[in-house]
Amino acid sequence: MSKMRLGEVGFPTSSDIWLEVDGKKVAVVQSYNSKATRSSVAVEAFGEEEPVATVHGPQSHVIQLTRLYATDQAIADGVDFYGMKNFSLVICKPDRKVIYSDCQWSDIQEDAKLGQTVVEKLTLVARRRIETSA
Repeated sequence: MSKMRLGEVGFPTSSDIWLEVDGKKVAVVQSYNSKATRSSVAVEAFGEEEPVATVHGPQSHVIQLTRLYATDQAIADGVDFYGMKNFSLVICKPDRKVIYSDCQWSDIQEDAKLGQTVVEKLTLVARRRIETSA
């Protein structure tokens, strides 16, 4: 990640967003969109007009990646986006690193030109999201 001056706000670039399989960077990503959801259930008690509590269900993380470029090493190793499972997405931000782990893809849209290994959009579902300091 490039060095930043104090007080300067930075945004992730394609060199700061990548997919990892078995700890190896296999693709860089131009942009992403993430959505976290959690289901909640109201707990009702007999005779009460309002719920007495709410119980949170599991979180769900859905991330859509745009313009994935396979690394030269991944191409040489024959990495196939369709065959990927249990992989990680790493997003470096100025002050922290966000890691989505145990990912599975749910949708792949390709748009490539001759000689390029490009996936236009990849939608993935992650089991876990963690943040670490940069």
